[in-house]
Amino acid sequence: MKILIVASECVPLVKTGGLGDVVGALSGALARGGVEAAVALPAYGSVLDKFRVDDTGIELAVSLDGRRVPGTVLKTNVENGAAVYLIRNDAYFARPGLYGTPQGDYPDNAERFAFFGKAALELAAATGPWDVLHCHDWQSALAPVLIKAGAAKAAAKTILTIHNLAHQGLFPYAEWPLLGLEPGYFTPKYLEFYGKINFLKGGILFADALTTVSRKYAEEILTPEYGSGLEGVLADRKRDLHGILNGVDYREWNPESDKFVKKNYGPGNMAGKAECKHDLQQLYNLPQRPSTPLLGIVSRLADQKGIDLLLDVVDQLLGMDLQLVVLGAGDQRYQDLISALPSAHPKRVGVTIGFDNALAHKIEAGADIFLMPSRYEPCGLNQIYSLKYGTVPVVRATGGLDDTIEDFDPLSGKGNGFKFADYSGAAFLSAIKRALAVYISKKAWKQIIANGMAADFSWERSAADYLQLYRQVTSTRSSTSQPQPIP
Repeated sequence: MKILIVASECVPLVKTGGLGDVVGALSGALARGGVEAAVALPAYGSVLDKFRVDDTGIELAVSLDGRRVPGTVLKTNVENGAAVYLIRNDAYFARPGLYGTPQGDYPDNAERFAFFGKAALELAAATGPWDVLHCHDWQSALAPVLIKAGAAKAAAKTILTIHNLAHQGLFPYAEWPLLGLEPGYFTPKYLEFYGKINFLKGGILFADALTTVSRKYAEEILTPEYGSGLEGVLADRKRDLHGILNGVDYREWNPESDKFVKKNYGPGNMAGKAECKHDLQQLYNLPQRPSTPLLGIVSRLADQKGIDLLLDVVDQLLGMDLQLVVLGAGDQRYQDLISALPSAHPKRVGVTIGFDNALAHKIEAGADIFLMPSRYEPCGLNQIYSLKYGTVPVVRATGGLDDTIEDFDPLSGKGNGFKFADYSGAAFLSAIKRALAVYISKKAWKQIIANGMAADFSWERSAADYLQLYRQVTSTRSSTSQPQPIP
């Protein structure tokens, strides 16, 4: 079984979010499990600056709107991971950001990722044959289209993983010549979407199988509320859609070995968690009171993450005897409102705008309760990290949050967190109050912590699910629900 993973991010080389974590962890888990796996990734300038790379001698020439655009292929290996092929074209990828700047997306993203998709297929032909091309999100979704349309040298089964359906790769029709597809593919039956080209829609239609990053999200995206306009397209491919929960890398996220926390701890000895809490309080100049519940948030400050719910209830919340620390960046209006909280609630709130990996680990270890009131959450990772760190999650019952968190029942002692369903400040606040009520009971709190720390969401389990799907798609013919290529 040979698997080529085609994606725009891969940890530890480059990431902006969960996509990079998934690609790095999945490829590594497959390789450690004996699968011949590799990753195709753009050769971003930041990667070339930080990592040792070798020249493969492979040169590419991609057709874009009648032009032959050259590229070269480099290669690097990451510790305990799969080989990574880096597709180099400095005009496209040697830039400060992956997809844009703080002012917005790069205006030539259609051209950049049309090049990447086509170049990845050239790479697959030069290094294959591969059994499966596993593509991720809109940036690589053109590859399955080109294979099925007969416009690619590579011949392999394809799987497309949707990490966040809200990001689809929408571009004006003027960019159509870049794709090299017949005009007949620009119809509502194929890649046209309200007058624009939709890269992700193409991948959904033409990939042999589809996955998304949790069972619940696979159900949600079939509805108008979560389908982002593609719920009908997805419904037509329902039998080919699989929800496979993301795993986490416990080599990086484990309080027993975490190099960023004040003192390591584990289920057998929790004394270190108290020291981590003291350290976090000290870091934010909060009163160092062990009994005061400390709530943590590590998040993008955006509508998706339920920051509006937090702001709805924050004054009521901080009227209680508790502390709150927030790490994140995102929408300017949320950054401004969150930044103002320490002044309004001195000695109660600590805020860091930005992202700091070491601080994220400290918050997971030092907080008692972790808040994730997301409007939608395809999978979510921080709630899983929290379980491992003995930090009790309070989450909205959506997507992967619903799949991974079981509401705690004080009578039976079962459950690992607290959930709420309605997207409202009142429901969020009620769930927090339920958590605080259990926090007072030392016996019940020890039980819920023990339940969470015993959970296993390792990548080995998730990788086994992907491997089963790879075997399934390579042993069956393409779904009849897929549109047939235009003759």
